[in-house]
Amino acid sequence: MQRYKILHRTYYNFSGVVTLGPHTLMLRPREDHELRIESSSLTITPAATLLWRRDVEGNSVALATFDTPTDQLLIESKAMIQQYNEQPLKFLVEDYAIHYPFRYLPDDRVLLSPYLTLPEDRRRKRLDEWMANFWKPGEAIQTYTLLQRMAAYIFKNLSYRIREEPGVQSVEETLALRTGSCRDFAALFMQSAHCLGLASRFVSGYLYALPSTTDFGATHAWAEVYLPGAGWKGFDPTIGKIVGADHIAVAVARLPESVPPIAGSFVGPPEASLDVGVWVTKEA
Repeated sequence: MQRYKILHRTYYNFSGVVTLGPHTLMLRPREDHELRIESSSLTITPAATLLWRRDVEGNSVALATFDTPTDQLLIESKAMIQQYNEQPLKFLVEDYAIHYPFRYLPDDRVLLSPYLTLPEDRRRKRLDEWMANFWKPGEAIQTYTLLQRMAAYIFKNLSYRIREEPGVQSVEETLALRTGSCRDFAALFMQSAHCLGLASRFVSGYLYALPSTTDFGATHAWAEVYLPGAGWKGFDPTIGKIVGADHIAVAVARLPESVPPIAGSFVGPPEASLDVGVWVTKEA
C-alpha cells in the first residue's frame, strides 16, 4: 500500500467584481477496493454552499453555489489516499476474452453499449489505417498485448504537448499534428478501442511523477477498457503503460468533455485569468 497526498489549487482572477453562478466540482478521488480516502477537504473563497451527489457513473460531484460577489475565486482540494493497485498486471481475463478478437456476452453488451459507440465512417477508416501500423486483422494476439501495444505505439510515435486550450482535439488533428495532451491521447486510444469492438471510457485524475522542467503538476487523463473477468483496466498512452499505483482516478465518463474538474459560470466583466497548481506527493 502506498499513501499519497494530493493538493489541487485553482485561482480565477476576474477583471472586476462578478456574480458567480453554480459550479460543479469533480475533485474527490474515486473510492473502491484499490483506493481508500483517509481524509479530504474542500476550501472555497468566497464561501460557498455545497451539495454533494453521485452521478450516473458513480463519480463524486459537488455543486457549489455562491451569495457573495467577488473579483477572485479560490478552490482548493486536499486529499490523503491509500493506493493498493501496486500489482496492476495481477488480474484474470475470462477464457473467451484472452485472445482477440472476441465478443462480449449479450448481457454485458447491453450495459457496455454506450462505451462501444463507433466513430463515423470516415474517422473509422482513418483509425483502421493508423492501427495497421501495429496490428493487422487476422493476427493472433492476446487482448492485453494488443492494448498494451497500442498504448506504447502512441507514446513512442506521438509527442506530448501541454495544451492550455479547453476541449479535446479530434482524432484527425492528433494524428495529423502527431502531438497532443494526455486527454488527446486518451481520446485517440478510446476511439481506436471502439473500432476494435472493445468497450472503453475516459478517466480524469492525477498522476504521481517527479517534478521536471516540463512537468509542473497538472491533472491527468487516460483510458479504461472493459476486459471480461478483470473489469475496467486502465491504459495510459501518455506514458505507454498500464495504469498502476501512481494513477489516481477522480472521474470516469463515456465522453472526455463530460468530466472537467471545475465547470461554472459568472456574470460580469468578461476578462478572467486562470491559474492551476497540482501537487501529488508520496507519504510514508
